Amino acid sequence: MDQTLSEFGNVFVFFLLGVVFVAGGYLTARMLRPSRPNPVKTSTYECGEEAVGSAWVKFNIRFYVVALIFIIFDVEVVFLFPWATVFRQLGSFALVEALVFAGILILGLVYAWVKGDLDWVRPTPSVPKMPEMPASKSTSQRD
Repeated sequence: MDQTLSEFGNVFVFFLLGVVFVAGGYLTARMLRPSRPNPVKTSTYECGEEAVGSAWVKFNIRFYVVALIFIIFDVEVVFLFPWATVFRQLGSFALVEALVFAGILILGLVYAWVKGDLDWVRPTPSVPKMPEMPASKSTSQRD
């Protein structure tokens, strides 16, 4: 029981040292850096262009959707690197598993493509409308 408490104590000490290290770095940087703000320093940097409008502009949700799709596929492709390094030792079963994994990725990509999430400018949907039928004489003469 004493051994368990000492192991948790080690974890707690490392956690505290990590917090002190990060806080000490922030405090040291705050004390050493110069603080002379002016309008040029606090303005938004736009690659040398003058900033136009507010920084709180509402972005189209398409930016976030494309970024999320990229991150999902990027992270999942990273899973193929460890497999590729030991491919010869794993044999044909691992090849089949990797092909199934790649097939699932391709299916996800096709789904996102068909759904239109990869199109930068999505066309406005046109909803078909039924033509209006002229009122028949028999319904108007019932009065």
